[in-house]
Amino acid sequence: MNITSFFIYCIIVTVTPGPTNIVILSTVNNFGAKKAMEYTYGATIAFGLLLVISAMLNTVLMAIIPKILHIMQIIGTLYILYLAYQIYKMDTSKSTAKQTATFTSGFLMQFVNPKVILFTMTVIPSFVMPYYTTPSTLVIFVACITVIGFMAFTTWIFFGTIFKEFLLKHQKTVNIIMALFLVYSAIMVSGISG
Repeated sequence: MNITSFFIYCIIVTVTPGPTNIVILSTVNNFGAKKAMEYTYGATIAFGLLLVISAMLNTVLMAIIPKILHIMQIIGTLYILYLAYQIYKMDTSKSTAKQTATFTSGFLMQFVNPKVILFTMTVIPSFVMPYYTTPSTLVIFVACITVIGFMAFTTWIFFGTIFKEFLLKHQKTVNIIMALFLVYSAIMVSGISG
């Protein structure tokens, strides 16, 4: 397993602007860090729950259809390349819609956030399951990815204002660097490099 590629992918996908991170940033600016943490707790629990569902679903699919892992790696590779393209062309200067900053809204947001759903359904089969399939190992990876997600969310809280200004000032450069890191991760997942 290429652990570097795994961590790069997890960090980039969870730290880069997406619906959850933008709502957190907006919440910090409008209601303060305490309210943003409430939202973040809900988002983190749902994120972890989606990872658990993904690990269980992919384990069952792998037992029923052994070739599914290869298909999921292809889907994961294509999704990572899609994310790289989206990040490359992203415009963070657009305003975000106001949302209620509650635990429940943070929790529910994850189930309608396509970025989170696709990430959680592809990260386990693309990076972990080709090498590890025991339930105890999958639990460790789910916990690790959930912690990475929580750290990404809290990064947007604690450094939200500074990060937002930096992104706006250096938006194109940051987007290109993040997109290139994701292309690297896609190459690692695809198996082309090895």
